[in-house]
Amino acid sequence: MRTLYNSMLKICKGCKQQKEHHGKGYCFNCYRKNAWNRKKQICKRCKREIFIHAKGLCPGCYNFVFQLDNVKAQNYKKWYGLDAETYKKITKFCVVCGFDKIVDLHHLDENRKNNSKDNLAGLCPNHHQMFHNFEFRKEIRDILISKGFKIPEDIKIDFERRK
Repeated sequence: MRTLYNSMLKICKGCKQQKEHHGKGYCFNCYRKNAWNRKKQICKRCKREIFIHAKGLCPGCYNFVFQLDNVKAQNYKKWYGLDAETYKKITKFCVVCGFDKIVDLHHLDENRKNNSKDNLAGLCPNHHQMFHNFEFRKEIRDILISKGFKIPEDIKIDFERRK
């Protein structure tokens, strides 16, 4: 009994195996290697001569333009266990100064594996660095505590206060 699938099985000119026929006497893999001539074009965004992915863009530019938000959402989920909306809500503005252009996610207990929403705060790059710099740490901790954040005791700073 002969079926449609069996009629498409032929000996490939490239690998000499009986596989599903794709075109010009080749199986799919051999066709891509031997017969398919992709044309290099100039990417509309980066102006490099490269194989075009879609919409006149190279693969890197295509992903940057059309997939950046999806990639960021996947990274937030992978790194912090947060969905994109929660991450954007936390990092909407710096809780110290209100800056809203570039905001980092800071773990208040400095344990990057503790991704509970109570442990996360949005800080601008300046205040984030100040928090991690021992010279300004007490100042930023006091501001965060006055804003209602629950920051665990810092043994190094609190040791100086006990004296």
